[in-house]
Amino acid sequence: MSGVLTRRPLRRQVGRTLLMAEALFGLCMLVFGLSGSFWLSLLALVTSGAADTVSVVVRQTLVQLETPDAMRGRVSAFNSVFIGASNQLGEFESGVTAEWWGPVRSVVLGGVGTLLIAAGWMRLFPVLAKHDRLERPG
Repeated sequence: MSGVLTRRPLRRQVGRTLLMAEALFGLCMLVFGLSGSFWLSLLALVTSGAADTVSVVVRQTLVQLETPDAMRGRVSAFNSVFIGASNQLGEFESGVTAEWWGPVRSVVLGGVGTLLIAAGWMRLFPVLAKHDRLERPG
């Protein structure tokens, strides 16, 4: 997906694309969690990776473009620590959930949670959902 984005960059409706990519990731996790087929599971994981790549590119670009110059270093450092910590916490949470309820329920719960968060962010942050372009304002 990174290669595709270098050849066909996102031009319009990037906020909507970000949230749709998150929702697609959640849907892929549901499919992966419920699938009994190796090939369907593989397709779900490949698609989830592509959706996650789109999400990361949009988020990282928006952080750089929307942050005032004087604060960009601090915001980037905070963002880096937050992303690193959230990955570690997410791995811990997934392991605990899998231990308590089993791996299938853990993955399905993660997919449902991701879908709910994507839908909630569309409603709570309409400015983000309506963000049109990946370019510096003004």
